[in-house]
Amino acid sequence: MASTDTPQLSSLRSPRVIAARKLARRAQRGKDRRFLAEGPQAVREAVAFGLLPGGADGDAARPAVVEIYLTAEAAERHAEIVAEARAAGLPVLTATDEVIADICDTVTPQGIVALCRFLDTPFAEVLAARPKLVAVLANVRDPGNAGTVLRTADAAGADAVVLTDASVDLYNPKAVRASVGSLFHLPVAVGVPVEQAVAELKAAGVRVLAADGAGERDLDHELDEGTLGAPTAWIFGNEAWGLPEQTRALADEVVRVPIHGHAESLNLATAAAVCLYASARAQRSPAGCRESGTER
Repeated sequence: MASTDTPQLSSLRSPRVIAARKLARRAQRGKDRRFLAEGPQAVREAVAFGLLPGGADGDAARPAVVEIYLTAEAAERHAEIVAEARAAGLPVLTATDEVIADICDTVTPQGIVALCRFLDTPFAEVLAARPKLVAVLANVRDPGNAGTVLRTADAAGADAVVLTDASVDLYNPKAVRASVGSLFHLPVAVGVPVEQAVAELKAAGVRVLAADGAGERDLDHELDEGTLGAPTAWIFGNEAWGLPEQTRALADEVVRVPIHGHAESLNLATAAAVCLYASARAQRSPAGCRESGTER
């Protein structure tokens, strides 16, 4: 580790700092194909991710992490992250508190941030992997909700997440933070029209369910009838107005989460957790697709 007495990044006018600050804008992230992952958990998972696969044009595999910036205090507090990054040959640069605050999107930064390359997966590769459980975010605009659903999908053991072309940017700082590192754990396809996503998932043998409070089918009935053990994709809609009729019409079934109490509804992240875990449990039962090993 370089000496912490003289931080390597101390000027807000440093080209590195200016370039990192610009990544707050979606257009700049898309142009550079880079984003920032803030906090020790996200940086730890980014380092552990390792190499991105080489491109079809012959590009060599490259680390997901370009550089790591952290304060002297964070370097001491998270020495294991620094050691792992150094062992992987990743540049680790010390910075002043002022520089870290300028780069980060949070009001109270945790002193460590990684500059990362885009790591979304082409939708064709998601399908080629024969997924059994997929979360499709259709027109989800709130970055915190998107990141939370991604984290939930990861926890439930989903094989992939799909963000449709009308949804929030995967690399929005709030979405990245809300995923708490799960962004680096499972394939995420972005920019896929919902019509294409549904059609190609069905063609791959995946049953597509739209999660909607007005659904004719009930999640409890789906569980009782054993239908959730099959490969399944759940479509989750916008936080405020849910799924439009034309999207619900694309699905094999529209399923509601039963409300047994007096609450009007569940928020997006909670509904997604209930649905994904219901599928996860069904698929891991003796008759489910993950345990049986039967061909689809």
